[in-house]
Amino acid sequence: MSKLLDPKVLMAIKDLSLAAKTVVDGFMTGINKSSIKGPGLEFSQYRSYQPGDDLRWLDWKMYGRSDRYYIRESEVETSISVRFLIDASGSMNHEDGGVRKIDYARYLAASLAYLANSQGDAIGLYVFNEDGLFSLASRQNFQHLARLFHQLEGINAGGKFTKAIHYKDIYSGSRKRELLVFITDLYEQNGEIFHLLDTLSALKNELIVFHLMGKNELDLDYKGYTAVEDLETGETVKIDATTSKNAYQENLEKHLSKLRMDLLDRQINYRLISMDQPLDQALRDFLNQRNKLRA
Repeated sequence: MSKLLDPKVLMAIKDLSLAAKTVVDGFMTGINKSSIKGPGLEFSQYRSYQPGDDLRWLDWKMYGRSDRYYIRESEVETSISVRFLIDASGSMNHEDGGVRKIDYARYLAASLAYLANSQGDAIGLYVFNEDGLFSLASRQNFQHLARLFHQLEGINAGGKFTKAIHYKDIYSGSRKRELLVFITDLYEQNGEIFHLLDTLSALKNELIVFHLMGKNELDLDYKGYTAVEDLETGETVKIDATTSKNAYQENLEKHLSKLRMDLLDRQINYRLISMDQPLDQALRDFLNQRNKLRA
């Protein structure tokens, strides 16, 4: 498969929709497109073509008869709703190599939303920050994708994670199952994120967690620094230069292993992402979970 853009290069593209299209086009050219399920095959109705619709679903016979473009829709085309959950707490301002976690999350969500929309899925958004919970309903059309991009561009990380009192707003009343994609660094102070995950698990939806970490966090690489600041509490934590990196790595692996097991116990899919990595594996994981829900 052709290598996707380096995250630093990708985030130099200020137009989020262009960046998402670049990622997905590069991803799709490197895999067997026939293995990607698009809108269902059971024909339901025609509708007028809208800019951004997948040209594969144009009905050329209808064009020949009416000189107008029509899209063939299927009954299962919008049967899946994909909701993107973005952690916008202060810890998501952590930076590594000029890339902040919130920016990586922004571009990852945009790429996944572009891919989902192109596959005929309804897409929506939740943003979690100290001020509460922002919600964008799930819909399937090009204009709604543009609205989602606009909301992603306006996200500013800061403060603590959303208080549990706001989690009730997640219950939409819809009986349809959703694929929930949570992009977070899993930093919590009083179990608030796992409280959220328990709430989401109770809804019986398919859930995948993309856990973002900087390479400097994974490798304990803070050269030139003697202390770091907790971006949510403001507390300063000293870095002991004599601390054994092996001990740090051992403790980190225990922590990550516990996270994986805690999520597995909740039947939640987990993927650790280092921010120096391209987005191809995240897109593959997303498609696997999406197709599992369609099956």
